[in-house]
Amino acid sequence: MSRTTRLGWLAYIAAAAVIVADQLSKAWILGPFDLPERGSFDVLPVLRLTMVWNRGVSFGLLGGHGDLGRWALVVFETGVALALAVWARRGERPILALALGLVMGGALGNVIDRARFGAVADFIDVTALHFPWVFNLADSAINIGVALLLWDALTTSKPAATSDRA
Repeated sequence: MSRTTRLGWLAYIAAAAVIVADQLSKAWILGPFDLPERGSFDVLPVLRLTMVWNRGVSFGLLGGHGDLGRWALVVFETGVALALAVWARRGERPILALALGLVMGGALGNVIDRARFGAVADFIDVTALHFPWVFNLADSAINIGVALLLWDALTTSKPAATSDRA
């Protein structure tokens, strides 16, 4: 098996940073700040902290399938993170490594919630900006990572095909 490249390690470090930041924010929201008791708290005119337990995937999709659905999502999200970790080992470009790390970290941050609580703790509420969903740092990392993956795919030039004809 090949060694992990320097950019592969960048992806793993980014994933670890996302997991730590995500879990620390949730520990504060659920612990000392006690958002579940408060329900909602105004931070800025366009930002509220609102406690939502998301039993589905992004934006609550596929929720309501009980414990079987919960553990199926844990297995699926863990599998996706492992597949991305294998891809990241080769580390070809910095933006790709960062993107993979953000998606891996976000997926695993939400897996931890789902395994611990049976649902993902969402609390960032910008509905005042007409964005109807409440989300968390892991969700943000996943979305930014996917955007960077798309950017990388659209901006990376592919090597020109060579012809065997003379």
